[in-house]
Amino acid sequence: MADKPRMLEGFRVLDFTQFVAGPTCTRLLAEMGAEVVKLELAPEGDRVRGGGLKPMKPELKDSSHSTYYMQHDHSKLSLAIDMKKPGARDLIMSMLPKFDVLVENFAPGVIKRLGFSYEDVKKANPQIIMCSISMAGQTGPLSDKAGYDYIGQAYAGITDGIGELDRAPSVTTMAIGDVSTGVAAAMAVGFALIHRERTGEGQYLDASLLDTYFHMHEANVPQVSLRGEKYRPTRNGSQHPGGGPTGIYHYRGEQYVYLCVPTAHQWVQLCRAMGMPDLATDPRFKHARGRRDNNAELQRIIEDWLATHDQRDDAIAALDKERVPCAPVLTVNEAVNHPHHNERKTVRWIADPLLGKVAIPAVPVKFSAWPDRMELRSARLGEDNERVLHDFAGLSKEQIEKLYGEGVLVRDATLPK
Repeated sequence: MADKPRMLEGFRVLDFTQFVAGPTCTRLLAEMGAEVVKLELAPEGDRVRGGGLKPMKPELKDSSHSTYYMQHDHSKLSLAIDMKKPGARDLIMSMLPKFDVLVENFAPGVIKRLGFSYEDVKKANPQIIMCSISMAGQTGPLSDKAGYDYIGQAYAGITDGIGELDRAPSVTTMAIGDVSTGVAAAMAVGFALIHRERTGEGQYLDASLLDTYFHMHEANVPQVSLRGEKYRPTRNGSQHPGGGPTGIYHYRGEQYVYLCVPTAHQWVQLCRAMGMPDLATDPRFKHARGRRDNNAELQRIIEDWLATHDQRDDAIAALDKERVPCAPVLTVNEAVNHPHHNERKTVRWIADPLLGKVAIPAVPVKFSAWPDRMELRSARLGEDNERVLHDFAGLSKEQIEKLYGEGVLVRDATLPK
């Protein structure tokens, strides 16, 4: 496959992003073959460089490299520049005609203050596609509000549905909205590139975490809109409010099993798997409404049955034999080492020169024309300053050295001189 270009090879992306949502978008574009230049604002660059684990070697203790940065920003070139220095904005503007896409995820208004609003950049490159990613979008009453993933989740009506009914809502412990918004933004950029190929038109894309979270509602929005206050979705803890039975069931200790049995035929299959075929016609559980109304008793029956097995995997095997949708509730540790995830390369093991052998998630879709990339590079802060400014701005070695002397450019102190 080395003799044919990757899917986005030939496209260039200027990456003004930080944290997770924006970097997810540009990382996916880089995975597809786009050349992505990550513009990191000096002196510290993307603030996630300080997150996760750092290289273990003592001589690298001050390195800008980290597991957090590597996962979200591998496959990009790093240009570290102090935008407060005279001439910095003009230098970036001079490179814009060579880029197809600009992605940023500052709070609304910040990119304009830096001098890179869509109106500004399209003057330099009328065909450019610019994507802004924010908590609540570029318009509307909430657009100026400071916010992260969980703030968008709360405003979207998602948080209220997570947790136990008699307690406060719970917090999800991962950046579901950030990552999902990054995926949606990458999809939108791909669509916009197709549109530009057909029409020659660039455009502006406005992606938000709130919009992404609201898009995740699979059933409640139309019901609420029609029924108003007569219908209010409530939290239901580890059990799905629709019954099923669907939810999390305790096995032993800190081990759990997830069952998803939403249909009548799967209910019969579950009863067979438990060795209780008569339960399928029990008046309490025969119909979906009865299983919902008597869910507490049904939960007790299922958990008592699970506890009869010597190993949780034995219960899973009995359920699988009858095609009952189920799963062990795995820890992250168990998921990273699961044979399925490793055979499919859902877990991607990387030989990082500074961190060693380390696992990161793969691209969430498998392409028949291109396998997942296993040889990945993660740049230290400013590691690609010379290459980027030579290739995109046409600067000489002497001109680049002058920018270092003026403090316009910075680079990781652990990089070789």
